[in-house]
Amino acid sequence: MADNKPKKRRVRDSRPWWDTFPWWGVLVLVLIGWMAWQISFNSNYELAWDRIWPGLRVTIRATFQSFGIALVLGLLVGMGQISKNVFFRNIARTYVEIIRGIPILPLIFVVALILIPLLELDKFLNFEMRATVTLSVIYGAYMAEIFRGGIQSVSPGQSEAGRSLGLSRRQTMNSVVLPQAMRAIIPPLGNDFIAILKDTSLLSVLGVLEITQRARQFSASTFKFREGYFVVAFIYLLLTLSLSVLLSVLERRMTRDRKGER
Repeated sequence: MADNKPKKRRVRDSRPWWDTFPWWGVLVLVLIGWMAWQISFNSNYELAWDRIWPGLRVTIRATFQSFGIALVLGLLVGMGQISKNVFFRNIARTYVEIIRGIPILPLIFVVALILIPLLELDKFLNFEMRATVTLSVIYGAYMAEIFRGGIQSVSPGQSEAGRSLGLSRRQTMNSVVLPQAMRAIIPPLGNDFIAILKDTSLLSVLGVLEITQRARQFSASTFKFREGYFVVAFIYLLLTLSLSVLLSVLERRMTRDRKGER
């Protein structure tokens, strides 16, 4: 017997290709290509590049160190915010609210120039490490909110199922809740990684020789401000766009099952 049921048709975007084509990507690539050409064939820009790019090692090192410390701190504080212990819960919330209520630049001065010497840690931490610790403390508060939101996005029934299997509260959190929460947690953590990379430019206020500070020194000594900050902008743009592409690929891979892909 013939099946007379109408076949379902996939809904397709009826817009023309030129309306959905990522023209912005083409424009960005053209801009990056033009900037790279200037650095490669213009002697002034090439000189600026030679003086600035060695600071990239400091920028990358500070980024990974800050992100690693902030990741651990954010996880601990995020779990503290949802703790049943009233002391830990309020301490964690106080930390988050204070850090989020103060701009980054004043916090760098407070932590690096006041708190660290007050705690007599300046004997062990140079200015680069002081700035790195400050970024970790700042982004630890933002990551705490990410972890808290991700954990709370998991259905309470998942925790109840874990407890019904005889798992402790900690085992349930580590084996049941956190693995499911990572889908909601990883993308915003990637965005924070990019934000930390850009905010390493603030290390320059403490004299740390990352790329922004090197650009300031180059521009001040040669009066080539356009070339110096042009090169800095090019480096940051190249790094952040590359990380954004990697983050987009990661997000698509993590959401394949939601789209019915295998």
